[in-house]
Amino acid sequence: MLVEWIIKSVVIVLFMTAGFAYVTLYERRLLARMQTRIGPNRAGPFGLLQPVADGIKLIFKEELVPHNADKLIFTLAPVITVIPALIITAVIPWGDTLTIGGTKITLYLTDVNIGILYLMAVTSISVYGITLAGWSSNNKYALLGGLRATAQMISYELALGLSFVGPILIAGSMSLLDIVKAQSSIPFILLQPAGFIIFFLASLAEVNRAPFDMPEAEQELTAGYHVEYSGMKFALFFMAEYIKLIAVAMIGSTLFLGGYQGPFVDQFPILGPVYLFAKVIIWLGVFIWLRATLPRIRYDRLMAFGWKIMFPIALLNVLVTAVVLVLVGG
Repeated sequence: MLVEWIIKSVVIVLFMTAGFAYVTLYERRLLARMQTRIGPNRAGPFGLLQPVADGIKLIFKEELVPHNADKLIFTLAPVITVIPALIITAVIPWGDTLTIGGTKITLYLTDVNIGILYLMAVTSISVYGITLAGWSSNNKYALLGGLRATAQMISYELALGLSFVGPILIAGSMSLLDIVKAQSSIPFILLQPAGFIIFFLASLAEVNRAPFDMPEAEQELTAGYHVEYSGMKFALFFMAEYIKLIAVAMIGSTLFLGGYQGPFVDQFPILGPVYLFAKVIIWLGVFIWLRATLPRIRYDRLMAFGWKIMFPIALLNVLVTAVVLVLVGG
């Protein structure tokens, strides 16, 4: 059992880190397609080695530390940011049970009965790394970026948490595996369209993606919280952002799109990871599409949008879902 957990953990970490590298390529090629450009096509066939070239460049780049920075926190902040992004996928099932040579292998690391609470706890602590990076840099632009990340999190976190409640109430469980199995006949996006929209918008803010990328805001803050970072420390922040992007797509697919459910998955469980992967690719494509389409909104409008629109709608959605379930159950 311990060996199985270790192997699965290594597979998840390798998949997420490799996924981070190639999501950057996916984004650059898709943005280029939308903007009538070519995109990376020099490093390797079809540009497939571009992430490797970027990684080598960042490894050998000089790492600078500001003279008056808090050197310990400055160094730890990127690590604090990337660790939650890696561990968040521990409770996400990418399949049910696969039998190989008479041995049953579960296609998930662990299934805990409070999986949703685990997700909420891990996502809420990732902002600490960004805030500490901004504070420790001894730079006013970096500090403002870190403060923006904190204020932004407060404005959407309640709505994000409430968007989880609908699937929990319908499935009657906080286990992600139970939530996926409850969608075997109908995905929750059809039963929870408002919850899905709230989750989608809040997840954009969660991963600092356009049009909610205020903590970076290069036109205003010259890159914000990571303005003083270079080399691999700089790369770790973007590793965290893109890994979290994949994780958010996996969470959304699990909660609202049926997760690994799909045609013939009961007869062929190996199709489960394929279906989940396809849904994640589509989800990431929509995120990239929005980045190519929408401008960054004004900061005060994001705060107002979170508190005055998203939060009341999310609360109303929970109320209506609970009432309907009581009436149907009664």
